[in-house]
Amino acid sequence: MVTLVVIINTLISLMLLFIAWQIWQIKQRIALITDRLNFYEQCSYAFLSQAPINLEISQRNINNLRQGNQSLQLKIQQVQQIVSLLLLANRYFPRRNSAFLRKTATKATKSSGNIPR
Repeated sequence: MVTLVVIINTLISLMLLFIAWQIWQIKQRIALITDRLNFYEQCSYAFLSQAPINLEISQRNINNLRQGNQSLQLKIQQVQQIVSLLLLANRYFPRRNSAFLRKTATKATKSSGNIPR
């Protein structure tokens, strides 16, 4: 009878030792996961802590580009109006002295040293 109790106690002890070993392995895995998560949190904090500054700089750059784009759009519109006025003027007031304009143009090219072909 004593032998049976010793065997049962030994089996219970071995089973509890196995359970303790499994719990220790789970604890090691949880510690590893915790370390990784802490590392990821530190990296993301370092990256995201600069996000408001970067967003502000980006918004400022976008606003500067928009302002530059608006001034360029205004200049493009002015050039388009000038070109359309010139085309309209050319349509209703064709050149009457085209020979005079050619003579003036050829004199200017000869005086600058360029010979027209």
